[in-house]
Amino acid sequence: MKEWLRSLSPWGPFVARVVLGVIFLAHGSQKLFGWFGGGGWSATIEGFRSMGLPMPVTAMVILIEFFGGLALVLGVCSRLAGLAITAVMLGAIVTVHAQNGFFMNWFMEPDKGHGIEMNLALIGLALSVACTGPGRLALECTWCRDSQG
Repeated sequence: MKEWLRSLSPWGPFVARVVLGVIFLAHGSQKLFGWFGGGGWSATIEGFRSMGLPMPVTAMVILIEFFGGLALVLGVCSRLAGLAITAVMLGAIVTVHAQNGFFMNWFMEPDKGHGIEMNLALIGLALSVACTGPGRLALECTWCRDSQG
């Protein structure tokens, strides 16, 4: 049993990377293309502007979510993508979620947003990838692989 569990260890970073990548690729697709019920580029820019965020910041968020998610799924520049996604989630905590406390609004109470709980879980996954690298089945580029020390 121990040997079998030990044989699974190298797959941990792969699982963290791909799960995180799928989440951000989906959310980035909502913001960039309007897929999966999202508003698309213009609506996202306008929505973030109504929260006081300038267009260049919103554009960076959209691009990091989509291309960072794609990079993670493929296993390309995974450490950088993990750090960029961490920055986006920290921004989401500061600008939106901290005012709502810790817990998500599971019962969708009116006039109450989600707290920081999910952001922290995503930061944990992102930092795990940033610390460990992409794991198995990655298409890591030479520059990223060589810069891992």
